[in-house]
Amino acid sequence: MASPGSGFWSFGSEDGSGDPENPGTARAWCQVAQKFTGGIGNKLCALLYGDAEKPAESDGRPSGPSLGKAVWARDQEAPAVAPRGEVNYAVAEASYLLPACNGERPTLAFLQDVMDILLQYVVKSFDRSTKVIDFHYPNELLQEYNWELADQPQNLEEILTNCRTTLKYAIKTGHPRYFNQLSTGLDMVGLAADWLTSTANTNMFTYEIAPVFVLLEYVTLKKMREIIGWSGGSGDGIFSPGGAISNMYAMLIARFKAFPEVKEKGMAAVPRLIAFTSEHSHFSLKKGAAALGIGTDSVILIKCDERGKMIPSDLERRILEAKQKGFVPFLVSATAGTTVYGAFDPLLAIADICKKYNIWMHVDAAWGGGLLVSRKHKWKLSGVERANSVTWNPHKMMGVPLQCSALLVREEGLMQRCNQMHASYLFQQDKHYDLSYDTGDKALQCGRHVDVFKLWLMWRAKGTTGFEAQIDKCLELAEYLYNIIKNREGYEMVFDGKPQHTNVCFWYVPPSLRTLEDNEERMSRLSKVAPVIKARMMEYGTTMVSYQPLGDKVNFFRMVISNPAATHQDIDFLIEEIERLGQDL
Repeated sequence: MASPGSGFWSFGSEDGSGDPENPGTARAWCQVAQKFTGGIGNKLCALLYGDAEKPAESDGRPSGPSLGKAVWARDQEAPAVAPRGEVNYAVAEASYLLPACNGERPTLAFLQDVMDILLQYVVKSFDRSTKVIDFHYPNELLQEYNWELADQPQNLEEILTNCRTTLKYAIKTGHPRYFNQLSTGLDMVGLAADWLTSTANTNMFTYEIAPVFVLLEYVTLKKMREIIGWSGGSGDGIFSPGGAISNMYAMLIARFKAFPEVKEKGMAAVPRLIAFTSEHSHFSLKKGAAALGIGTDSVILIKCDERGKMIPSDLERRILEAKQKGFVPFLVSATAGTTVYGAFDPLLAIADICKKYNIWMHVDAAWGGGLLVSRKHKWKLSGVERANSVTWNPHKMMGVPLQCSALLVREEGLMQRCNQMHASYLFQQDKHYDLSYDTGDKALQCGRHVDVFKLWLMWRAKGTTGFEAQIDKCLELAEYLYNIIKNREGYEMVFDGKPQHTNVCFWYVPPSLRTLEDNEERMSRLSKVAPVIKARMMEYGTTMVSYQPLGDKVNFFRMVISNPAATHQDIDFLIEEIERLGQDL
């Protein structure tokens, strides 16, 4: 099998900057496109070549001269998709599509045209000559287009226009120069899996309506628990709508473990509960406490060192203070990969403290959990196997399309006891199959989206070693960026030492500020630099990277790399772009 970037699969330069306008590159993409069925290959070729000369077909079938014309099925015996010209979208409405009588042909034609729009967007997402964002202010978009909902239906032509317009102004999160969030990239297998999931359109609460998906969730969660280090992959877990909800699940289960009566009697039946987490932890811990009636004042923030790691001695001190006041410490949430610094709390020391005081230990590894599949970097989570629960978001470092977040619990059955309500219209006890696969009663939701299939299919396509290589590459790129700017004129690092994760935090200091004394005036002026550069990035559409203040530190850039499409050249481009956009400030 050819490896990426070699032989048949090498479409462009070493840095991946293949240009669809280049005939050689377009021809290579066309060769791949011909593998697609249902005429998609011909349409992609038309997209890449426009009305220019198309490569000759090897099998004698004609290719359409432009996007949206007649298409051919992969095999002559198979029914062809209805040509675009046979469906007058100007008069056709959604009521013409399936399940309408004789709706097969217009449905296939319509979905093929939707697929054209999607595939064009996919190809452009990886083209460095395209913008990351076509930025418009909210009032401009509101005035330029009519987004209101009407009583009467639009025709299908207008529906396709809505699709094109939406993607025109969408952020290309798969673009190699998009570094703005922890979740970036666009994986082709994950995308295909998401399309399949939407096509199946089912719910995850019982085996009877989601047989394969329920089994895949069981298999995948067990694999993740094995990687954490729980013997034989034992325990429990669930996929939830994001890391914030996974963290709230952990808090909910920890409270139930300490005081089962809270489920029926509520917070009035239990003493004042206290949770502990670092001052650099995710805000979702406080949100969860607010939602569960524990209260944000009951979340104690523990001091961090200069690298953003929780200080265990301060944790123990605050636990003893809470106990002396008659409060009950019930949860410590350590972080493996903080949002801003990318710091990993010292899990072994925290585990010792939790064991000493009999407190539930949760690890929020939403951002850092992916490093568990890397033999080179998994040591950063040493001690995670001692946790009672772990949040792990594959939609971050593993590049699974949003959303995909798992909450893993070491004690089997605890989540079920905490959340089950025995709804007899869903969870009948006399069904003819193993009821342990009816997982819906352990979830807070009734309707639960199928999030597992994207991760499972990508895992099958890449293997654990594929995820490992992808993650190692992102961490290597972060170290590459750090090594370039740590001694470069005009840059100051927010903290000393190379980053533990892909977070690289720095200030860009324009020439006008480089000779100023380090005082309040300089800090005030420096705080305005990152916001202006970020605004210019968005207006030019060239790249995106986040910034924020933290504690007593004024606005600084937080670069994160989780996009497998990024290269060394993209890092070089980012540095040059920051300097270009900020030199006059």
